[in-house]
Amino acid sequence: MPTGSVKLQSIKQLGQENHSYEVSDEGNVAQKNEEQPAIRVGFFELFRFATCKDILMMVVGCLCALLHGSAQPLMLLVFGLLTDAFIEYDIELQELSDDRKECVNNTIQWKKNYTAAYNLSAPINQSDIGLLNSTLEMFVPLENRTCGLLDIEYEMMMFAFYYAGIGAAVFLLGYLQISLWVTAAAKQIQLIRKLYFSKVMRMEIGWFDCTSVGELNTRMSDDINKINDAIADQVSIFVQRFTTFVCGFCVGFVKGWKLTLVIIAASPLIGVGAGLMALFVSKLTGMELQAYAKAGSVADEVLSSIRTVAAFGGEKKEVQRYDRNLVSAQRWGIRKGLIVGFFTGFMWLVIFLCYGLAFWYGSSLVVDTKEYTPGTLLQVFFGVLIAAMNLGQASPCLEAFASGRGAATIIFETIDREPEIDCLSEAGYKLDRVKGDIEFHNVTFHYPSRPEVKILDQLNVVVKSGETTAFVGSSGAGKSTAIQLIQRFYDPKEGMVTLDGHDIRGLNIQWLRSLIGIVEQEPVLFATTIAENIRYGRPGVSDKDIITAAKEANAYNFIMDLPQKFDTLVGEGGGQMSGGQKQRIAIARALVRNPRILLLDMATSALDNESEAVVQAALDKVRMGRTTISIAHRLSTIKNADVIVGFEHGQAVERGKHNELLERKGVYFTLVTLQSQGDKALNEKARQMADHEDEPERLKLSRAGSYRDSLRYYTNSCPITPSLHHICSFSWLKEDDELVEPASAARILKYNTPEWPYMLFGSIGAAINGGVNPVYSLLFSQILATFSVQDPVAQRKEINSICLFFVVVGIVSFFTQLLQGYAFSKSGELLTRRLRRLGFQAMLGQEVGWFDDHRNSPGALTTRLATDASQVQGATGSQIGMIVNSLANIGVALIISFYFSWKLTLLILCFLPFIALSSGFQASMLTGFAKQDKEAMEAAGQISGEALNNIRTIAGLGKEKTFVEMYEAQLDAPYQAALKKANVYGACYGFSQCIIFLTNSGSYRFGGYLVQKEGLHFSLVFRVISAIVTSGTALGRASSYTPDYAKAKISAARFFQLLDRVPQISVYNDKGEKWDNFQGNIDFIDCKFTYPSRPDIQVLNGLNVSVKPGQTLAFVGSSGCGKSTSVQLLERFYDPNHGKVLIDGHDTTRVNVSFLRSKIGIVSQEPILFDCSIAENIKYGDNLREISMNEVISAAKKAQLHDFVMALPEKYDTNVGSQGSQLSRGQKQRIAIARAIIRDPKILLLDEATSALDTESEKTVQEALDKARQGRTCIVIAHRLSTIQNSDIIAVMSRGIVIEKGAHDQLMALKGAYYKLVTTGAPIS
Repeated sequence: MPTGSVKLQSIKQLGQENHSYEVSDEGNVAQKNEEQPAIRVGFFELFRFATCKDILMMVVGCLCALLHGSAQPLMLLVFGLLTDAFIEYDIELQELSDDRKECVNNTIQWKKNYTAAYNLSAPINQSDIGLLNSTLEMFVPLENRTCGLLDIEYEMMMFAFYYAGIGAAVFLLGYLQISLWVTAAAKQIQLIRKLYFSKVMRMEIGWFDCTSVGELNTRMSDDINKINDAIADQVSIFVQRFTTFVCGFCVGFVKGWKLTLVIIAASPLIGVGAGLMALFVSKLTGMELQAYAKAGSVADEVLSSIRTVAAFGGEKKEVQRYDRNLVSAQRWGIRKGLIVGFFTGFMWLVIFLCYGLAFWYGSSLVVDTKEYTPGTLLQVFFGVLIAAMNLGQASPCLEAFASGRGAATIIFETIDREPEIDCLSEAGYKLDRVKGDIEFHNVTFHYPSRPEVKILDQLNVVVKSGETTAFVGSSGAGKSTAIQLIQRFYDPKEGMVTLDGHDIRGLNIQWLRSLIGIVEQEPVLFATTIAENIRYGRPGVSDKDIITAAKEANAYNFIMDLPQKFDTLVGEGGGQMSGGQKQRIAIARALVRNPRILLLDMATSALDNESEAVVQAALDKVRMGRTTISIAHRLSTIKNADVIVGFEHGQAVERGKHNELLERKGVYFTLVTLQSQGDKALNEKARQMADHEDEPERLKLSRAGSYRDSLRYYTNSCPITPSLHHICSFSWLKEDDELVEPASAARILKYNTPEWPYMLFGSIGAAINGGVNPVYSLLFSQILATFSVQDPVAQRKEINSICLFFVVVGIVSFFTQLLQGYAFSKSGELLTRRLRRLGFQAMLGQEVGWFDDHRNSPGALTTRLATDASQVQGATGSQIGMIVNSLANIGVALIISFYFSWKLTLLILCFLPFIALSSGFQASMLTGFAKQDKEAMEAAGQISGEALNNIRTIAGLGKEKTFVEMYEAQLDAPYQAALKKANVYGACYGFSQCIIFLTNSGSYRFGGYLVQKEGLHFSLVFRVISAIVTSGTALGRASSYTPDYAKAKISAARFFQLLDRVPQISVYNDKGEKWDNFQGNIDFIDCKFTYPSRPDIQVLNGLNVSVKPGQTLAFVGSSGCGKSTSVQLLERFYDPNHGKVLIDGHDTTRVNVSFLRSKIGIVSQEPILFDCSIAENIKYGDNLREISMNEVISAAKKAQLHDFVMALPEKYDTNVGSQGSQLSRGQKQRIAIARAIIRDPKILLLDEATSALDTESEKTVQEALDKARQGRTCIVIAHRLSTIQNSDIIAVMSRGIVIEKGAHDQLMALKGAYYKLVTTGAPIS
C-alpha cells in the first residue's frame, strides 16, 4: 500500500475533527489523486442508500442474471445433439446410396437377393474375381447401423422448439435483470443527488473558495452518473457474463476434459498477448504524451506570452519551434500503431493455431479412439470459447465499478462532511431587540483558499447604530472581507465580531442574516421575474411591500415602463437589465427585508453617471435610521457619511469625517486628489459634448477600467464550467458558442491526401482481415463434413489438410493486421502533426483581443491542440480501415453463402438486420444511456448551476432551502425518465440477447427441410448459418469499435473553425502601407476604446495627445486610467472603437501590421523572457534577420547588461529558465531593454519599466533607458515621478482622458493635479 493513501486518510480526519483549515482537504485530496487512485469506498458501500425494496429488486435481478448466464452453455448441449443428428443422418444417406444395401427392421442390411445369387462351388473365372471381391465385402456383417428411425425434419423441428424456448426465456430474463437493476439504481441515484446538493448548499462559503464551482457542477452531473453506471445494469451484466464463463468451462470439463485442457493450455498465449499489448500501448502512449508535452510546453509558453510574441513578430519562428518538437511525438505514435498491429496479428495467429490444434486433436478423439461424438467435440470447443469470450466481456464492467467507486469517494465524503458554519442549523440565540452596534475586536483573518495571505490584521473598528460608516482604501485592503465577516460567511481566526455586544458566532445564522440587507458591486439576479427577485428578500412578502420597496429604490418608474411591469423576466443572471436597473432591483430586494443593517459594497461603482445619481439618491433615502456600512471608491458617495474609516493592509489606519481626514494627508487624501481632478475633466468634456452634439455617447462616460481589471473581472465573474457554460451567458458569449456542425469527412480527408499510399496499403490489409471471419466458418463446416466420410484414410488426410489451412490463415492474418496497424497509424500521425502545426499557426495569427476571451486562455488552447488534433485521426485512417474491414467481411460471407445455398441464405438474411442492430445496440448500450440522462438533468443542472455560481447572494438572502426544494422538484423528471428507460432498455437488451437463438431456431429448422427434401449436404447448413451470423455480429461490432467517429468529426469541426476564422488584425497578411523614411511621429486623435472582453467599461474616453519624433512623452495617472491601453493601441494589439491613431500621418488601421510592429520596441513592467539562452532572448528582438553575436554584445552594453553577463559561468549561453526565473528582476529588465534596442526601433515604449525594481537596480536600469531613448520617439508610463521629470511632455491621465499636459515646469506652475502629486509625494496609484 503506498504511503500516500495513508497520509490522505489522516488529512481527511484532521480537517474533519478540529475543523482546521490548515489543510484544505478538498484541494489536497485532489492533488494526491493524481498520484494514486483515491478509491476509499468499497463496492458494497455504493449501495448504502438502498431501501429494502431496492435490495429486493437487486436480488431478483441477480437471480435472473444467473439464469440468463447459463442459457448460452445450455444451448451448446442442444447444439451438440443437433450436430450428431445431422451427421448420423448423413452417414445413413451415404450407406443407403450404395444400391446393394437396404433398410430392414430399422437396421441397414445387405440386400438378400445379392447374397443368395452366388453359388460358391462353381469354378472361378478370371473375370469374376473383381466381382467376387466386392461381394465378399458383403459377407462381413454390417456394423449395427440403424435406419429409417431418423426423421431429420421432425428432429430439427424439436431442436427449433428448444432454441425458441431458450430464446423466449432469455428475452424475459434479460428484460427483468436489466429493468430491475436500472430501476433500483434510479431510486438510489435520485436520493444521492438530493443528499449531495442539500449538503453542498449547507457548506460554509470557505468551502466554496477551495472547491471550484465548475468542479462541483461536473461532480453533480458526471460523477453521479459514474456511480449510476456502477450500480445499475453493469452489475447484472457482469453477473450474467461471469455465470456464462463458469458454465462454459463446466460444459467443457464435464463433456470432455482432455480437449478442454488442450485448449486451455494454448489460451495463456492470448492472455499474454493482450496483456503485453496493453502494457506497450500504455507505455508508448506515455512516451507519446511526454514527447508531446515538450511541444505542448512550447505552445503554452508562446500562448501565455502572446503579447511579447506579437510585439517582436516572432510568430513564424515559434511555429517552426513547435513543429520541431512534434516530430518525436509523431514517431512514438507510429510505433504505437505498429505494436498494436503486431499484437492484434499475434492474437489472431494464436487463435487460429488454437482452432487448428483443437480440431486436430479433437478429431483424433472422435475418429481414432471414438471417445467423443462430433457433437461433443463442438460442445467442448465452443464451451471453452464462449467462456473465454465472456470473461473478456466482463472486464469493462469492472472498469465501470472502479470509476464508480472513485467518483463515490468524493461525493460520499462531501455528504458525510459537517459544515463549519451550518447555515441551516437551528442552534444559536435570537435577540429580542436589535440596536445595530457592530464592533470588530482584534480580528485577524485569512481566506481558507489562501492561508498564506493575511487579509485582516488585528482589525479594530466600531460601527455605531443608526450611523453611516464608509470604508475606503485601496483594493485588497480588506474592506469587503470585513463585510463578509459581519454576514458570518467566515469566522475570524483570532478576535471576534460582535453585534450589540454579542459574539455573532453565538447567534442563529439564518436570523442574523435576515437582519442584514446587502447590495453588491455586481448584483446577482436570478433567472425569474422582477417581482420574484424582490420577493427573494423576504419570504411571504405582499405585493404592496414589493411596490413600496421598488419605489424606495427608485426602481418603480422604470419597472412600470416595461411591457410586463413586475412580471418582466430579467434573463439569466439579470442579463436583460442594464447595470443601473439591476442595481436598483437589488436595492429593492435588500429593502424589502426591512433590514436593521445595510451593507453597500461598491453599490454604485459599475454605473454610469446618470444611473449613479439615481441609485445614490435611492441609497441616501434608505440609509436613514439604519446602521449602514458603505464601501466605495467614488468620493461623491462617501462625502456625506457620518464616519469614514481608512483601510490599509488589513488594518483601520484612520477614522473621522471628510474634512478631518483631508488634513491628515493619508490614504483618504490620496484617493481624493486624484479623483476630483479626473471627475472635473470628465464633467467638462461631457458638458462640451452636450453643447456640441446631443448624442447618446455621453451616457457611455462610465467608469474606466484597466486592462488588468478587465481580465480579473473576466476570470472571476464567469466560472468556466464545461456543462453549465450557459449560466454565465453574457450576451457576447452566446454569439460563437453555438454547437459546431460536425466537419465533413471529405474535408478531413483532404488534409490527409499526401498519405494516400499508406491508406491504400492499409485498406488492402483491412480487406484481407475482413475476409478471415467467413473463411473460418468455411473451415469449421468442412471439419464437420469430414466426420461423415466413411473411408478412414481419406478422412485423416482431409482433417490434416484443414488444420494446416487454419495455420496458413493465421499467418496471413498476422501480416495483414500488422500492415493495417502500421499504415493507418502512419497516415494518422502525419495528419495529427499537420493539423497541430496548422492550428498553432492559426492561433498565433489571431488578434490579441481574441486571447482575452476566457475560452481562448492558453490552457484551453493547448488542450485543444493536444486533444482535438489527435482525435481527428479517428475519422480518417482507422475509420477507413474499419469500414473496409466490415464491407469485406460481409461481402465474402454473402458470396460464400449464396454460392452454397441461396434459399437458406435468403431466410437468414431476414434476420441479419436484427442481429447487426442488436450487436450495435449492445455496443451503444455499454457506453450507457448517459447522453439521455444528461438531457433530462438539464433543468436540474441549471438550478444547481445558478445556485452554486451565486452562492454568496443566496447565503446572504438565506435562500438555501428554497433552492434545495427547487432542485429536488426538478429531479423528478430525470427519475421518471430513468424508470421509462429501465423498461425500454430491458426490453432491448432481452431482444438483443434472444435474437441469435431465434435465428438459429428458424434456420436449422429450414436447413433440416432442405437436407431432407432437396438433398443439401448438412455441412453447408452450418457453413451458411455461421458465415452470416458471424458477419452480422461483425457489422454490429464495426459500428461500435469505430474510434469515436462522431467525436472526431466534432473535434475536426472545432479545428476548422479555428483555421477558417479571419482575424480582425492579421499578422500573416502582406497588405497594408509601408514607407521608407519612418519618422516616429505619433498622434492619438479622440480615441475611444473598450476591451472586447468587457464592453460595458469605457477605458479611453477620447484621448488626444501627440508626440514629435525624438520626443519623450510620459503618461501619469492612477491605475485603470488607460495608460497601458494607449500603448496597446499603438502596437495595434487592438484598434480604437472611435477616433484614430496616426503614425507619420498614416492611420494605423491601414498600415501593414508586421511593418508597424517592427518599428516599435517595448519594455514592459513584467518583461517576459523565453526559456532559452540570454543571447537567444536578446536576438528575439528582431526576428526578420539573422543577428550576429557582435550586435548582441553592443546591445547588451547599451543596456548595462554586458558586465553582468560576462560574470556568469556560461556567459551569453546561460539559460534564463522558464519565464526568466533564474534571473533577478533587474537582470530580466535589462535583457528586455537589450532586446528592444537590437530592433533599433524608431519608437520605444516603456511601460512602467522600472516600477518593480529596488533603488539600486532602478538606477542602473534607468541609466540604460536614458541611453536607449536618445534619438527615438519614446512613450513612458511610470508611477514614480522621479523617473519622468525630464520628459518633453508629461500627460496626466484620469478616467481615459488627458486632464493636463505639458513639461514638468509648466505643470508645476499650473498648480493642478500634477502639482499636488509632486508636493504631497503621495503614491499615484
